[in-house]
Amino acid sequence: MRQAGRYLPEYRKVREKVDFLTLTKTPELAAEVTLQPIRRFGMDAAILFSDIMTPLEGMGVELEFAPGPLIRNPVRSAAAVDALRACDPEETVPFVLETLGILRDELPASAPLIGFAGAPFTLFCYLVEGGGSKTFNTAKAFLFAEPAAAVRLLEKLAEMTVSYLTAQAAAGAQALMLFDSWAGLLGPDDYRRFAVPSVTRVLDELAPLELPLIYFPNQGATLLADVAGLGADVVGLDWRTPLSAARATLGPAKAIQGNLDPAALFAPPNELRSRIDRVLEEAGSEPGHIFNLGHGIDRATDPDQVARLVDHVHERTEAADAE
Repeated sequence: MRQAGRYLPEYRKVREKVDFLTLTKTPELAAEVTLQPIRRFGMDAAILFSDIMTPLEGMGVELEFAPGPLIRNPVRSAAAVDALRACDPEETVPFVLETLGILRDELPASAPLIGFAGAPFTLFCYLVEGGGSKTFNTAKAFLFAEPAAAVRLLEKLAEMTVSYLTAQAAAGAQALMLFDSWAGLLGPDDYRRFAVPSVTRVLDELAPLELPLIYFPNQGATLLADVAGLGADVVGLDWRTPLSAARATLGPAKAIQGNLDPAALFAPPNELRSRIDRVLEEAGSEPGHIFNLGHGIDRATDPDQVARLVDHVHERTEAADAE
């Protein structure tokens, strides 16, 4: 969950020299900031430093960050949907693929490399809204007012996402994660109608790669019964759903990932350890739990707290393995 970022002084030092978009497009720098939390904390896996918006430029989207994503040509008509280009990742995002190659050379063998992309519905929200939003009312209005065009847009985004993640796998990613950051904006009926078909296509077409596939439906507590039927190997969970309840809904075939509230990193050390323990207890003794935050690390977080979290999870895991 956004391992690298502004909470790290070494990341801020890099950012003093380049803007965010340049950072994502410069393989040596993107690899460096991906490696920073691995060096500092000894995490069990590394996630590629990039942005979910990165592949959209290749479709003809005019993108900038100020500091969040801004789209100068939002997609708000059937004609705009049809104008979006299909793209070849080798041509449109070679810097991402080069970053992955550098990381496979430099990461320790004990830290597998996770590639990622935004899920089609989440990308849809940004493309139609034109940027970030708490409600994405413009995007949802388009979804309901122009359902045929919305479905075509979701299909185009699914096709692009399959190509993008397939290329990441070929470049060295050892697991693939799909972030549906805005899935929780939809009720179950609309999630099934609009989001599920495109997510299903992405996961099903990636299945032949035989890599672990992780799907994170943020704020998706009411959607888990539908998520259970998707082809993800692992379901990421935010902190709003107890892991035991998620296991009961998702069934034994799904591993789970999560789900400490990132705000817990501001608690005193003893309280932080207590909250970590509760997450581990909620996960139960069944295999298939990846400890993680329920969302990204806040920029004001003390890196020492992250170190305490990682160390405590490792201590608990080692103790459990020794029993």
